[in-house]
Amino acid sequence: MPTVAEALLAEGKRPAVVADCATLIDEEVASKSGLGGLAIKTAFATVKALKRGIIPESVNALLDDFVVELEPFYAEYLEEGGGEGIDRFVPKHGARIADALLGITDRRAQRSKHKTLVKAYEKLRPQGKKQVEAATPRIGAMLKRHGL
Repeated sequence: MPTVAEALLAEGKRPAVVADCATLIDEEVASKSGLGGLAIKTAFATVKALKRGIIPESVNALLDDFVVELEPFYAEYLEEGGGEGIDRFVPKHGARIADALLGITDRRAQRSKHKTLVKAYEKLRPQGKKQVEAATPRIGAMLKRHGL
């Protein structure tokens, strides 16, 4: 079995992974409903309007860090036998995975000089863990599509 890095960062794979992740984010945002969903959609639209291509650029910039954070979960999955499929394993560990991934974006936001983006992030962050956990079925499916 490949490592997460081998599956997602192998030469020539990165553009497809970045595009897949950007689509995952778009689909996840589009699936939101209610007042909370409206707030997320509005903030997301604002961020996208500020800089064309910001989502794929951000995914590309964060991908290496995300891979590092996902490796221990994949190792755990393999230690458990890997029988259920990574797409089923990831949602079962959604809270822990969300904490790991949000730790990356929290550190990046603290260092960012883009005040408007930081402000949008800080507005959304209180609900961030819940939103990332909700995205774990899509994350697991994306990992499976890329050979894990």
